Amino acid sequence: MFDMKRERILATLCYAKKDGRTLMIHRTKKLNDEHKGKWNGLGGKLEAGETPEECVIREMKEESGLDIKKPSLRGIITFPEFANGRDWYVFVFIVTEFEGELIDSPEGDLEWIDDEKILELNLWDGDKIFIDWLNKEKFFSAKFVYENGSCKDYSVVFYG
Repeated sequence: MFDMKRERILATLCYAKKDGRTLMIHRTKKLNDEHKGKWNGLGGKLEAGETPEECVIREMKEESGLDIKKPSLRGIITFPEFANGRDWYVFVFIVTEFEGELIDSPEGDLEWIDDEKILELNLWDGDKIFIDWLNKEKFFSAKFVYENGSCKDYSVVFYG
């Protein structure tokens, strides 16, 4: 049964790609960060009235200094009760067109990682599964169920 009182968070996640590498952030700086110590794409919560595209453009600028162009929505992931009993709905993007110089991110250390080495990083369990989906020409809708920081189950539907 769906709990109408449970808080729902809308967020974005973006993977900038160039020359066989992906921009990742090692979450080391933000206080009380549920992602502390993990490597992740960049993104964050939608603000009131924002579209997912507006959010991902703003978040990429704030977290990396990059001005991104034409973010490509690759999928949506639901994380029920992911952190503090909140459901997260995450719009997942990739981007290949951007300009600017990387900044000293307030949330962690930015690094361009060779695509073939991404799965060697300290990623969330679910990220190790969906990272490969970003390269498919199909849109995905997925759900990842976590308990105590570990992925216990997932499901996915591909479109197109």
